Amino acid sequence: MPGCKDLIAKKPSETVIRSYLVEGDQVLVTPRIPDTLRDAAKEEAALRGMSFSTFVRTYMIEELSKKGV
Repeated sequence: MPGCKDLIAKKPSETVIRSYLVEGDQVLVTPRIPDTLRDAAKEEAALRGMSFSTFVRTYMIEELSKKGV
């Protein structure tokens, strides 16, 4: 799989960037955030019918794909 720098050099479409970002193995990440932020995000995720993890991944992918990784 090409690295991030290789991908950016090719000026890919947003679809290609999104595909790159969702490929790969799952890893455990433990961010430290205020409980109020976590609770608000969990509520919003539930309102959208998704888990907190899915909510976080979805918006990370959206932001990174807009900016060209």
